Amino acid sequence: MSGCFSFSVFANDTFDTCVVDLQQKAKQHGISQQTIDNTVANLQFVPRVIELDQQQPEFTTTFKNYYDKRVTDWRINEGRKLYAEHRKLLNKLTQQYGVPGQYIIAFWGLETNYGNYKGKMSVLNSLATLACDPRRSDYFTQELMQALTLKERYQFSDDKMVGSWAGAMGHTQFMPTNYLKYAVDGDGDGKADLWNSTADALTSAAHFLQQLGWQPTERWGREVTIPSNYDYAYLGGKHKKSLTEWAQLGIKQVNGQPLSTPDMTASLYAPAGHTGPAFLGYENFNVIMRWNRSEFYAISVGKLADQIVGGTGIVKPLPSHARLSREMIKTLQQKLTQAGFDVGKPDGVLGSKTVAGLQEYQRQQGLIADGYPDKVTFEKLAIDLNKLPTQ
Repeated sequence: MSGCFSFSVFANDTFDTCVVDLQQKAKQHGISQQTIDNTVANLQFVPRVIELDQQQPEFTTTFKNYYDKRVTDWRINEGRKLYAEHRKLLNKLTQQYGVPGQYIIAFWGLETNYGNYKGKMSVLNSLATLACDPRRSDYFTQELMQALTLKERYQFSDDKMVGSWAGAMGHTQFMPTNYLKYAVDGDGDGKADLWNSTADALTSAAHFLQQLGWQPTERWGREVTIPSNYDYAYLGGKHKKSLTEWAQLGIKQVNGQPLSTPDMTASLYAPAGHTGPAFLGYENFNVIMRWNRSEFYAISVGKLADQIVGGTGIVKPLPSHARLSREMIKTLQQKLTQAGFDVGKPDGVLGSKTVAGLQEYQRQQGLIADGYPDKVTFEKLAIDLNKLPTQ
């Protein structure tokens, strides 16, 4: 929650008022009175949705923990089987949309474990809960309106519309707006059904990636090595350079060979700090980030796709950093602000502004300025992690 209401007060009072408002918005959106009366008026508050919204793994876990749970041996091997099983369809999709099949399979694997878990929560109730929470009310209100449009267009029952806590649906976990814009009838039955049709889901994923800007002639990125004297002045998505420029800065392929230097741009990522692996992300890395705004996710998709077609996993061992709670990051932000570094509002999220401010502090203190909040950085800021909550 955003701190204004307890779950019980929110559910009993504020949520009921919000549902009345949602009925009016649905009417303005062109939703039929029957759907308003039978569905919108009966929407339910789901406390668990708010809890999960505050615990998104990209904000509360280490890269090693995130990656190891998602790019598993089982998922790689199952991806290879499904890549072979659906090869004919995937080849067709590559020709039509320009997206290689291993990426389509990798998205499928990360989103729902290849359709084995599509979520069981009511999409409509989840979206209503988030629409009535102040944190991102406008966004989720719009998604709820789109979900109601989707329900009416395809005559989906309320019970059929199940998915993630955030309202994502089907094999490839499309939000309602993306479902309406990009879902494709891949099996020719006249309906784009992302829950029950694998062909629809994979075709829709390829179409979505094409529309997000997928570059057919490029890969997602690659693991690289960083020289020991690198100052980390250029790190993260805001710093794009040509491969020639990265090569001049000493960045090499992970096998030690020089970078090939075609006319491509890339950004450098070090998701576990200077002690972990580093990656150059090309334009398709940015496309993956448009699907899910997480560097962890984008690297996981890329490396899963690589291994589905016989490529290597991450070469440099992943360091076992301690998990950092949002309270720990919030305390870090407060300390940096007090020290005169602009990291924005202390919210417990290690976003780009916090990373930039942390790099400035690390550089000032003579530390390796990788923007990663390691134990040494916390000690320099006089933060005792043992006195802060770990959840």
